Amino acid sequence: MTEEKTNPNKENIKEFLEAFRMASERKRLGFLNDLEERVDELISLGSNLMSGFDPGLRDWTPGFILQLIHKTDENFLKNNLNCDDLSWFNAPSELGFDYSPLQRYLLNESFEDADRFTSSKLRELAGEEAVKRGYVYFSEVESIPSIDLSTLDMLWVVYSRGKFGFTVQSKILDSLGGRYDKLWPRIGWKKDGIWTRYPKAFNWSIEAPNGHMPLVNQLRGVRLMDALLKHQGLIVKS
Repeated sequence: MTEEKTNPNKENIKEFLEAFRMASERKRLGFLNDLEERVDELISLGSNLMSGFDPGLRDWTPGFILQLIHKTDENFLKNNLNCDDLSWFNAPSELGFDYSPLQRYLLNESFEDADRFTSSKLRELAGEEAVKRGYVYFSEVESIPSIDLSTLDMLWVVYSRGKFGFTVQSKILDSLGGRYDKLWPRIGWKKDGIWTRYPKAFNWSIEAPNGHMPLVNQLRGVRLMDALLKHQGLIVKS
């Protein structure tokens, strides 16, 4: 008997997964509940689960699948995908930084921890003086390696269904005509003219508004945020 006849469900889930991968952005969102219902079938694919996905692409579909699988079987990535540190996506760094902790936080949807890690890494990328003072000057942003900033952003995008990341914030800002006063309430950083209190008042979940994370301290004005969002490393090639 052929494999298709002996394992009809396995073949069906492969076709379903391919349809999810190739669907438009809007249609992919409509697949999520079905994927959750078929998680056991996804797990049955074992080492073949991610064969149709590229760990080097800025694509949130494999990120969602990995999060879903990991919630059900926390050993799947180690046992089937050779990801001992739970890092499936490529995460290059010009300075040799290790972004596996960020991948683990985001995989587990530990967004507050992921945000703290991101802030810490931005200080390290900006230089020793930024680390010493505990925050980044806008004038230091230009020296941050493009590769590293792109990696930070990409990991946020792929593990948030495309909802979070610096490039997401940049697109929202552009849609608002570059108006930061309109950006803050849109992404949940300000309400009724009052800044959202850090950290307890922020929404550290996937249900947060688009662009809600990662955070950038605005108490000293918008120049840091503006410098970050205009950085060459955040120009996504179409």
